[in-house]
Amino acid sequence: MIPENLSAIRARIQQACLQTGRAPETVHLLAVSKTKPASAVAAALRAGQHDFGENYLQDALPKIAQHPAATWHFIGQIQSNKTKDIASHFDVVHGLASEKVARRLNDARPIGRPPLKVFIQVNLVNESAKNGVAPSALPCLVTAVKDCQNLQIIGLMAMPPATFDLAGRHRFFNELAELRNQIKDDFDLPYFQELSMGMSDDLETAIACGATWVRVGTAIFGARQSQQEA
Repeated sequence: MIPENLSAIRARIQQACLQTGRAPETVHLLAVSKTKPASAVAAALRAGQHDFGENYLQDALPKIAQHPAATWHFIGQIQSNKTKDIASHFDVVHGLASEKVARRLNDARPIGRPPLKVFIQVNLVNESAKNGVAPSALPCLVTAVKDCQNLQIIGLMAMPPATFDLAGRHRFFNELAELRNQIKDDFDLPYFQELSMGMSDDLETAIACGATWVRVGTAIFGARQSQQEA
């Protein structure tokens, strides 16, 4: 089932790229494996999937240990007391939202490992329930992260409110893309090319607006079990 689901999602990504005149290789699939067992990750790996997203640290660490060749993305809210383990075990972070966390991740990145790739999460509509930096504070945070030698800032991430229809999400994604372009113009950041936005129900809209990473979980692995971070 997982290989078939992956094929279906890849076909949707390819079709969305063709419809918007984009090369399919410019859009990457992040398989959100949170709450799923290591066996599900293994099945996806056998089907050619390489990037996996986790946001429950204690759930993720055993899977990372079993599948070290995969690329692991931390996609949850980053608690200060989790920064050491995140910096030690993950390759990419999608939810950086404060200078304090940036400094802690930078200081905890093990010597000899490449810089931790980071997306800054933006809270575009001031949702109290969502993590992220306000657009007006984004340049200050970019400046701080740019000075972190063990971090490599690669782009922006955001999640639209669940209440938005596709038209509202289109505007939301376009706004994030415009912010990314503005930061690219204002700062000397050679790797700042990425946009992490869009999930299974709106990935076509996100791709039309410039997404380079789409995050898909249930459509690949099936329904999730709820889980609390210890």
